[in-house]
Amino acid sequence: MTPGPRAATAREVSALLADAPLEEARSLVERYADDPRKQVAAAVRAARRRIERGDAERERVLSMYALQRELGGEGVVVGVDEVGRGALAGPLTVAAVCLPDDPVIWGLNDSKQLTPARREALAARIADVAVAIGIAHVEPASIDAIGMGSALRHAMAAAVADTGLDPDRVLIDGNPVHAHPAELCVVKGDARVAAISAASIVAKVTRDALMVALDEEYPGYHLAASKGYGSAEHIAAIRELGLSPLHRASFCGNFVENLRLF
Repeated sequence: MTPGPRAATAREVSALLADAPLEEARSLVERYADDPRKQVAAAVRAARRRIERGDAERERVLSMYALQRELGGEGVVVGVDEVGRGALAGPLTVAAVCLPDDPVIWGLNDSKQLTPARREALAARIADVAVAIGIAHVEPASIDAIGMGSALRHAMAAAVADTGLDPDRVLIDGNPVHAHPAELCVVKGDARVAAISAASIVAKVTRDALMVALDEEYPGYHLAASKGYGSAEHIAAIRELGLSPLHRASFCGNFVENLRLF
């Protein structure tokens, strides 16, 4: 008599439940829901929690696309966000992104909620999927000359223009900027609207890479680590070395008594 197939051990079942993609995990949970082995029962509970988290994440991202369409209407919608507004050095950077309704980019979120590696991966995915992406920078000297409010308006308008699109709605994170006739501002939009989230990620990845490159051109200011923001090491370096052409003099007066250029 030929023996039947060997039953999976509790360890094997637990490994299956832990590693299976969500849809496969659902069927495995049903299959092993009544398994009396303690190790398997614990693995089933853990898989159910993982499925619940996955379902919640899926709904979170889908809600970002739903709100985008609700606010943007049926026309061409562009999301806009900035990074570097509060930095002491480096440009103000704005990204504008137009996303299709499909395919959905899973994992979109406010760039500040993502690890650098996750931002990089999502930025690559956005580049593959987006209908259009626009980028604009305002350099430190211009920020000093015209002020942050004007710099922000200029950069947002320029980023939208850089997409090459004529959008029916421009969704901007935060408060009114008056950068585009079709703008609609959304508080915490980078965590609520898909295209704004994508713009926040693209802007962050773009500016971070630029600051890392500028660290080699202007060594000693810890630009790669601080990204131009006011870390203790960056401020100490400004006090020791003075201001470089990358610094916004109008932002540095509180801790540099006698401003001098590099």
